Amino acid sequence: MNRAVSSLRHRENLAAWTMVAPALLVTMLFALYPVLDSLWLSLHHIFIGLPQLGSPFVGLDNYLALMRDPVAQQALFVTLGFVLLSTMLELVCGLMIALVIHERFRGRGLVRAAILIPWAIPTAVASQLWRYIFNDQYGLANLLLFGDRVTAYIPWLAYPSAAFAIVVLADVWKASSFAALLILAGLQVIPEDLYDAARVDGATLWQRFRHITLPLLRPALLLTLLFRTMDAFRVFDLVFVMTQGGPGDATQVLQFYGYQTLFTEGRIGYGSAVSVVVFLMILALSLTYLRAIGSSLLERRRT
Repeated sequence: MNRAVSSLRHRENLAAWTMVAPALLVTMLFALYPVLDSLWLSLHHIFIGLPQLGSPFVGLDNYLALMRDPVAQQALFVTLGFVLLSTMLELVCGLMIALVIHERFRGRGLVRAAILIPWAIPTAVASQLWRYIFNDQYGLANLLLFGDRVTAYIPWLAYPSAAFAIVVLADVWKASSFAALLILAGLQVIPEDLYDAARVDGATLWQRFRHITLPLLRPALLLTLLFRTMDAFRVFDLVFVMTQGGPGDATQVLQFYGYQTLFTEGRIGYGSAVSVVVFLMILALSLTYLRAIGSSLLERRRT
């Protein structure tokens, strides 16, 4: 009997590994290998166009130089500011959108589909759209503010603070619908019986939201923060299309700085170090969020 059970378990494990193996192979080929290769490149001095210099192993020199690089420090500051502002605004906007489309009303399906349109638009197209809106010559923003008879318009993207705010606004406009979709999934698993019992007890709308919706929605909110934080740290196309990191270094994020270092300046090792630092930051934040999500789910089961 024990041999039969052991043989059955062995066949089940073998079948499970057989089904999982293709996904693991693809993950290792297209995700793990590039990360390890970037890590290896970051430990060398490699310059495009100068093959005579070779690729000497320098250890952590690129990372030490990165810590002393004022441009990299500015890019890190801009990246953290972008991540903080964009994720918080997307979380708030996504929560409000999810609360609205969670209610029952005529045409709810059409509204839900319309809300997802910004998220479905390719980022490069959306970036070009916002760049046109705030163009100083023919942009919609100046047209709405001053009309078409004014000869001097505001060059929005020429001011550092305005350019940074516009990049954040473009990201919030595009990604809030995705955040709303994740939060809506969390709202739909909250039992309606809890709200009915709260109404019977005389709880107001705000009290129901504060004591029922928010606590039970915490795992979905943390999951939304996880996805949006990862995407915000990897922002590149918005900056590339709209501002090219300018004016000055006002919108110079780490990913764009790494791109410039790699492909414009040809410093493969240094640019790879920038990419590895971004990856490690995303990994640390992801593990923190996942731990918080696990704790929230455990508390929810207990209650």
